[in-house]
Amino acid sequence: MLRVVVLISGGGSNLRALLERSAHDDYPAHVVAVGADRQADGLEHAEHFGIPSFTVPYGSYPSREAWGAELLTTIQEWQPDLVVLSGLMRLLPAGVVEALAPAIINTHPAYLPEFPGAHGVRDALAAGVDQTGASVIVVDAGVDSGPILRQERVPVLPGDTEHSLHERIKPVERRLLIDVVRDIATGAIDLAAARPS
Repeated sequence: MLRVVVLISGGGSNLRALLERSAHDDYPAHVVAVGADRQADGLEHAEHFGIPSFTVPYGSYPSREAWGAELLTTIQEWQPDLVVLSGLMRLLPAGVVEALAPAIINTHPAYLPEFPGAHGVRDALAAGVDQTGASVIVVDAGVDSGPILRQERVPVLPGDTEHSLHERIKPVERRLLIDVVRDIATGAIDLAAARPS
């Protein structure tokens, strides 16, 4: 059984989908803990499913590196096989990524390498494209630049707003995440082969 720690900053809709799926006996991964960089609404999902949670508040530390060191220590206490960034809206320090790589993945609401960064949906609309997408990647030291594990296109419809487009991308993100975690657990995806260079 693959041991997973999930890190969030917000509502945790991807987290909830993963918790719901991993509650089934036929799913080969289990979320052992949920962490956040703030008091995030998504921590309620962990409580609902009886999953331990922790918070390492970014503002409580003198530097990003100090925060990252504490976060890494806390993550490693759970001995995860995989760390999932699920809406964590903060770049991890390089030392944290190096310590966890390649067993650290992230979802992104765009068809990478198109529209990386915190505003992928807004940027797609601003560019006037007729399609964007969702991606699951291995986290590296860059911004949404790691090896792509799976992705899928999502059309941009006439009249789409940032909210309406994001709401159509989210279910695709959730499905891709659930599939990728399953495939990592079964060995169908070899993270060592996808290790960032």
